[in-house]
Amino acid sequence: MKIITKTNELEQVCSELSKTDFVCVDTEFMRESTFWPELCLIQMAGGDVEVIIDPLAANLDLESFFKLMRDQQVTKVFHAARQDIEIIQYLSNSLPAPVFDTQIAAMVCGFGEQVGYADLIQKLLNTPIDKTSRYSDWRRRPLHEHQLTYALADVTYLARAYPKLVEQINKAGRSSWLTEEMTALVNPDLYIQHPDNAWKRLKLRNIKKNRLGILIELAKWREATAQSRNLPRNRVVKDDVLYEVANQAPANESELGNLRSITKGIVRSSYGAELLKGVQRGLAIDLDLLPVIKRPPRLNSQTQAIVELLKVLLKTTAAKHNVASKIIANAKDIEKIALDDEADVAALKGWRRDLFGADALALKNGKISLGLRDGAICAIEINKTAHPEEG
Repeated sequence: MKIITKTNELEQVCSELSKTDFVCVDTEFMRESTFWPELCLIQMAGGDVEVIIDPLAANLDLESFFKLMRDQQVTKVFHAARQDIEIIQYLSNSLPAPVFDTQIAAMVCGFGEQVGYADLIQKLLNTPIDKTSRYSDWRRRPLHEHQLTYALADVTYLARAYPKLVEQINKAGRSSWLTEEMTALVNPDLYIQHPDNAWKRLKLRNIKKNRLGILIELAKWREATAQSRNLPRNRVVKDDVLYEVANQAPANESELGNLRSITKGIVRSSYGAELLKGVQRGLAIDLDLLPVIKRPPRLNSQTQAIVELLKVLLKTTAAKHNVASKIIANAKDIEKIALDDEADVAALKGWRRDLFGADALALKNGKISLGLRDGAICAIEINKTAHPEEG
């Protein structure tokens, strides 16, 4: 087992991997006590190369690794790629491309909803994976042999499974579907966490329009503080604090201290002063400049019935085409379609519209119905016959 700890070794390995068609990549990181993930290991496999990179090694420069991640001639293969891509983007300010996420590909091929790595390898290679080292503290050095073996297995088996998965994708004629999914996966907006947008992560619990500006300012302050101090958001202040401070709009330290969610420690700290400043900034925002929060309308009994029909259609469509239903549409998507033919949801775009979205709209608008044929639920086109007008 080769463990890379020196820059020249890493450059040589990345040079070799740059000549392959694909490289399988996985990372081990810790972030329980930090805002930003702390990269602890990188595993790569491609061609005849199988290596572990120790990013915690003294003076190791990872630039050759990041250069390989940007190499357009080499496909980067991940399983459940979002967090791996996030840490690469954070450390290099660039996104790997092109990428192939085997979890998404497995959903497209009907392996189930968000199939795990061990289950996928079992199904494709008939090989069990030992996951006992999954929750290791990857910052500790030295790592045990069984931890390193576990880590490397996350890419060595993937290198064997990936071609089989590609073969199934191509055989099913769904490579264009994967292209859409992978393009979406490397959208920079998924990974750039700008403090100005932090309020969008919050559930807007009946916040009044004249208090929304406060919540936006408080969320922005917390996000910037968490990032600069490298602390989890809730280690700065919890969501409940933001909601209560925004709704009550305390004007001074005494009013702040009377809030249920505020501890004496917060009041006496610099955070207390920053919360009060956030209240003042939020109150100063012109109400006309605040974003309009569109709250989803409540579903009446008729719309709820449409939702239930669409769910049956989704389940039937997914089974017919051997695709995981969750990758086509989720419950919120179904509700939005039931309410609006022009809903901005993935299910009404691209391959999903061809597979399900167009039929969903047709069912909703009475152009098709659901029925039984040979004991199975299916969509049936409704033939409307013209009736003479009554005089």
